[in-house]
Amino acid sequence: MSQMPDNKIDPPRQLPLDLGHGTGYSRDELVVSGTNSQAVALVDRWPDWPSPAIVLAGPAGSGKTHLASIWRARAGAVAVDAGRIGDCIASLGARPALIDDVDAGPVDDEGLFHLINAVRGAGSTLLLTARRFPSAWGVRLPDLASRLKAAATVEIHEPDDLLLAGVITKLFADRQVEVEPHVVQYLVRRIERSLATAMRVVERLDRTALERKTPITRALAAETVSAMDEGQGEFEI
Repeated sequence: MSQMPDNKIDPPRQLPLDLGHGTGYSRDELVVSGTNSQAVALVDRWPDWPSPAIVLAGPAGSGKTHLASIWRARAGAVAVDAGRIGDCIASLGARPALIDDVDAGPVDDEGLFHLINAVRGAGSTLLLTARRFPSAWGVRLPDLASRLKAAATVEIHEPDDLLLAGVITKLFADRQVEVEPHVVQYLVRRIERSLATAMRVVERLDRTALERKTPITRALAAETVSAMDEGQGEFEI
């Protein structure tokens, strides 16, 4: 008589649903520190701006999009596609305008020049976000270069410890997850200094903790960060 195979069944893993946890982009949810305080102050003082056009310049993950979203909601601004600036100028009227990541590709010199002129003529405002200062955009049109020199440019730096810790804590709170302060401080010391990386590591930690049905500990944080450092898109649980 043959022996029956050992049909051991592994317990099912809890697969967390993607509930679309989003980063809150309201002013109340903004974490302020020395790295972004000047840019925050400028957004808060709108429409009392030093020039019709403002440039927020900073590295990827520094929070430019968050600030731009706050300003767009406050000003009722129109989001303009950096690659199709000319299409919106005629219908813009006196409404403020926003171009996020204006230097992500080749700058539309003619379109941006006419948009700045339209905003100035209407007594309105324009906010541009970019990774680099305008002098590094490769602008070829002298009149546009002159307009950009007249624009106020505010730099946003990479997040410092205070900002990064505040953002990580907030991201966990958005997911209704409580995490011990020492775990947050460990993440601040270990991850790349960008808000985008903070969002990715919080999402990974939350999903892993849900699958394992365990709290988020320092050990789990270390495992997750190590896996991300090794470039693993997903790692075995």
